[in-house]
Amino acid sequence: MVHLIELRSRLLRSIIAVLVIFIALTPFADTLYSWLAGPLVAQLPHGSSMIAIDVAAPFLVPFKLTLLVSIVIAVPYLLYQAWAFVAPGLYKHEKRLALPLLVSSIALFYTGMAFAYFIVFPMMFRFFAHATPTGVKMMTDIGAYLGFVTNMFLAFGASFEVPVAIVLLTALGVVTPEKLVKGRPYVIVGAFVVAMLLTPPDVLSQVSLAIPLLVLFEVGLLFSRIVYRKRKAREAEEYGTDSTDNDDQGATDDPVAQDKNSVESKRDSE
Repeated sequence: MVHLIELRSRLLRSIIAVLVIFIALTPFADTLYSWLAGPLVAQLPHGSSMIAIDVAAPFLVPFKLTLLVSIVIAVPYLLYQAWAFVAPGLYKHEKRLALPLLVSSIALFYTGMAFAYFIVFPMMFRFFAHATPTGVKMMTDIGAYLGFVTNMFLAFGASFEVPVAIVLLTALGVVTPEKLVKGRPYVIVGAFVVAMLLTPPDVLSQVSLAIPLLVLFEVGLLFSRIVYRKRKAREAEEYGTDSTDNDDQGATDDPVAQDKNSVESKRDSE
């Protein structure tokens, strides 16, 4: 019951934080939508404009955007509440790893959204405007536009979480730096496939996303080596084994440690 009461308290604080930000941003709802639509409006042909198909869309869509912006702004506080709830149940080394991952994941997600807005959107909408067939007037619905850019923000924000995912998988023992290095050719192909799916079908747009993804992979690989060495050193201290880059485990009289060594050696050799 104590944990449930604390969880309810954390959830209520999170909801209140989002509501406070939403109320503060409500007077600027139209301004926020104008800012969001800027990359598309700048590429529209002369005489074209955005339209609203639904009757209530001119009123509801800006407020829907305001709510989404409120959640995005409140993300650091929301994650802090989640951290405060689970932190007492973590070990010291888990806390040392989780807090930097939490901060870096927020920063990378915001960076991915900014990258989409300032770099990808102008190229994407310029391509769409020039690809419009003759006799067709490009006039985008404001509700459809909001749904499209929201999905793009989520996709690019998630794509920029590559370093965090690599470090987390390394800390859990799922992958090792050596396996990541061996899989680099597949990562390169995968980066261009993701870029092909998320950007217009032109080389410049695809390369503009694929290169940052590859850079983020290399950054994650760099930090994974650090995390891997620390994990092996901690295991050596706990189990009294020899922590080396080749994962050569020394003999021990403790059968539990022997089982640990055998499992680690088999997993790393695979």
